Amino acid sequence: MSGLRVIPTWRHGRERLYVCADDGRNVAWYDRDAGRVNLISDARRDDVLTLLGPFLTGDVTVGPPPVPTPVELARLALHPDDDLAPNRPGEALQIAVERDPGPARRLRTDPRRRALEAEQSVGRALDAFERAGWRTLHSVPLPGGARIHHLLIGPGGLYALHTLPARKQRVRVADPMVAAGRAEPSPLLRRVRADASRASFALTAEVHPVLAVAGAAAVDVTAAPRDVRVVPDTELQSLARTGGVLKPADVEALHAMARDRHTWLRV
Repeated sequence: MSGLRVIPTWRHGRERLYVCADDGRNVAWYDRDAGRVNLISDARRDDVLTLLGPFLTGDVTVGPPPVPTPVELARLALHPDDDLAPNRPGEALQIAVERDPGPARRLRTDPRRRALEAEQSVGRALDAFERAGWRTLHSVPLPGGARIHHLLIGPGGLYALHTLPARKQRVRVADPMVAAGRAEPSPLLRRVRADASRASFALTAEVHPVLAVAGAAAVDVTAAPRDVRVVPDTELQSLARTGGVLKPADVEALHAMARDRHTWLRV
C-alpha cells in the first residue's frame, strides 16, 4: 500500500486531481487541461503515477511544479480574507438569504432568490469562458454597499456585468430606463455605467459596461444604448468571441489586481 489517495477538485471549469498522503499533505497533482503531473517530491514518483494511471489521458508531462510567475507570487501572498476569486456567483445575495431567509410561507417568491438564481445562471456561463483564456470575478464589493455582479477579464478586454432577473418577462430598454414585465421603468443603465466607471478607476484600464438579461421572454431595445451592451443570457458567448485587446500576461496581471479586496476600497 502506498498510503496515497486521489482527491478530485473542480474550480472555475478546470479539473485537478490532487494526490495526498495520509497526513493530508499534497504529494502531487494532475492538471488534466495542461496534461501535466506536478510532483512535489520525485521520491514518490512511481507510487503517484501508479495511482493516477487510470485517470491519465493523452500525452502527459511529469516533473516538478513550474516556477511561480510574479503574478502567482502576488496571489500566494494575498491573505485569504482579501481574495475575491473564491466568491461564488451571487455571493452577497447567498449570504443575505442564508442569514435572513424570511417567512417560511410567502405569497410571492422572495425577489432576492430570483436575483440569486439569475446571477448564478450568468456566472456559470461566464466561468465556462476560462478555457478560452478569460477570468471572472463575482460579487465584487464596492464602498457604500454596492457591488459589481460579475467582472470579466480576457483577450477581448474588461467587462463589468450587471445581471437583470427577468424570467419569462419582456424587457424594455430605452436609455437609461429599463423595465422588466409590469415593473415601473428605472434608470438602471446609469448604475451599469457607474459600476464600470468605478472598475476602470480601480484597475486603471477601460472597463466596458454590460447589462446581462437573464431568462427574458424577449428584449426590446428602442435604440442602442450609448456605450452599454445589452446581452440576453443566451448570447453571452458573444463576449468570449472578442479578442485582440489583452495579451495572456496582461489578463493574469489585471485578474491578480482585481481579486485583491484592497483594490476596491477607494472607488
